Amino acid sequence: MKLRMQNDRSDTSRALKLRDSPAVMQPDASERGAHTGNGLSPTLQPQLPRTPTPAAAAANEPESNEVRVTMTSKPGESSGCASSRRSRVTSHSHSHSQPHGHHRGPHPGAELDPPDSDLDSGEPSGSLSELRCLFRWLQKSLPFLVIVCAKLVLQHALGLAVGVGLFTTFLYVNKNIQTQVFLQDRHSKLRCAWLLLFLVSSSLLLYYTFLDEALHHCLIFLSPTIEPLGFWEVLWAVGITNFIIKFISMGIKCLILLLPSSLVTYRTQGRWVMLSEELGQAHQAMAPFPLWFRYLVTYQEADGTPGLTLGVLLALLYLILKLLGFYGQWTLFLKTMRILVKGEHTGSAATRGQCSEAGDVCPICQGEYKEPRALLCQHIFCDECIALWFNREKSCPLCRTVITEKVYKWRDGATSPHLQIY
Repeated sequence: MKLRMQNDRSDTSRALKLRDSPAVMQPDASERGAHTGNGLSPTLQPQLPRTPTPAAAAANEPESNEVRVTMTSKPGESSGCASSRRSRVTSHSHSHSQPHGHHRGPHPGAELDPPDSDLDSGEPSGSLSELRCLFRWLQKSLPFLVIVCAKLVLQHALGLAVGVGLFTTFLYVNKNIQTQVFLQDRHSKLRCAWLLLFLVSSSLLLYYTFLDEALHHCLIFLSPTIEPLGFWEVLWAVGITNFIIKFISMGIKCLILLLPSSLVTYRTQGRWVMLSEELGQAHQAMAPFPLWFRYLVTYQEADGTPGLTLGVLLALLYLILKLLGFYGQWTLFLKTMRILVKGEHTGSAATRGQCSEAGDVCPICQGEYKEPRALLCQHIFCDECIALWFNREKSCPLCRTVITEKVYKWRDGATSPHLQIY
């Protein structure tokens, strides 16, 4: 009974404080004017709680700081005004209760992020961290890598200089030969003689520089005198030999261009140039065979019989691959010889009447016909113009009818840049 009387007294005193408190929710001046004009008089009345049970009183005792206010209005009051008042009362109650909540502890979501893993500790957290570790390693090792590269360049300065010189010589001569072939009868014989002299002098200078290694033996399928003949030595000898064979092929093309046009016409000239290129590619394919075969068969005495057996098996496998490659080279060589002997049956000589019907103008050079030739599709072109066209295409320039089976691109004087190293 005493507990119930104390609860009643506390509720009564709380209601009196609420009635006398200046913080009671009242509408501001603008709202009072609006409600007065509408004839509405909202009232705020504190709700006096009923006498609770001892258990309910004990449960509500810790929440003695909260104020429960009910808002009543007349039947004509709009629902919008009531909802606005409820929102203000709710916000007011939250503003009073918020300071008390700060003493309860930090928010669960306000935990600090875990520190990033140390990249130098060797325990990256993901793929991005691994990339960062690799980048840092490269950054730290960059000075050492530069030092090692400089040492390698100094040790192999002569070899690198020879490689760069051979490559630039090849590009220079190859481009000039194609230009001279394209000029047809207008090509410069003096220029062709200079290219031939440049190729011969470059090859002789190279072999004189490496006279002790006897690299010229590789041209006749013999092994050089390089000891020991390891992997890098074989690769070096094969690369040098490949460039020298290219130079020989380009020198033959220069000789063909130096021949007078009375002996070698433009169409015949293209066939001989193509034949020289096919022979040069076959020579490039056969030259590395003795070097690599010797390298695969060679074994150390410590390896014993298993090393010799493995070397022989690898050499036989390499021999099979080379024979398959030689078969393809032989097929191309036979087609080239057939074209050289019989010529290409791309068409026949055009008559004067056919030229008149075509307008007496070549569609390629836009000039008068010179040795007009009618293709299988009955389109007429100059003999030299259509021969130049078929160096890169195998169809008619006008109707796209396929005329030849293959594009014989080597007739324009080009040399293959492929480096045959095996």
